[in-house]
Amino acid sequence: GGHFSGRLTAPLCIAGGIARQILARRGVLIGAHLLEAAGAEDEPFPLLPAQELFEAVAAKPFPVISDAAGAEMQRRILQAKEEGDSVGGVVECCITGLPAGLGDPMFGGVESRFAPLLFGIPAVKGVSFGAGFAAARLRGSENNDPFTVTPDGTIAAERNRAGGILGGITTGMPVVFTLAFKPTPSIAREQQSVDLVSKTPAPLAIHGRHDPCIAHRAVPVAEAAAALAALDLMLEGNHGTF
Repeated sequence: GGHFSGRLTAPLCIAGGIARQILARRGVLIGAHLLEAAGAEDEPFPLLPAQELFEAVAAKPFPVISDAAGAEMQRRILQAKEEGDSVGGVVECCITGLPAGLGDPMFGGVESRFAPLLFGIPAVKGVSFGAGFAAARLRGSENNDPFTVTPDGTIAAERNRAGGILGGITTGMPVVFTLAFKPTPSIAREQQSVDLVSKTPAPLAIHGRHDPCIAHRAVPVAEAAAALAALDLMLEGNHGTF
């Protein structure tokens, strides 16, 4: 795939891995999992995911919270492969520990800062924060996050449909986003195309090994991109030395 290959994510993962270590010193943690593949869905992250959950998912050969959901995803992916086809998927990523007040309204907003890095990941066709497109089908009373005072005296939201961002600025709640990955375009099934020499319709047959789904392989890539964006915000926010 050259310029469009997933191999291009290798340097992103290296840089993101370094950024994650720096962020961890300030208590900022990042975790991701395969939320959906071929129509099978995993459990979403809880409101305040713990580090142990992030580590448990990262240690699995297939990055899901529910192993039962993961088994069903793999079954459907293999079925698509047997049929010479491919499937897409959705990755959910969560960042905990970011202080409130990072970002700016309008073009310097948190979503705007994350989006270019996230869309730089090959095969990403959609990015949403918090409730995302589902918010368009809710009323304000349903979509707004109620705030409360916790036993230790801090202010927190009782839910997180805003994805930890209001008006382009972090609220102190976890920043949560999802990435939609398209099905792998290189498939074994014959497809309709055009002969560039004769300018006539012609079948396209692609040979070689191609993954029937790349979404699960993109989980650490999403974490890496999130780490780079988060560290950039922290540095700009002048939150002490790293």
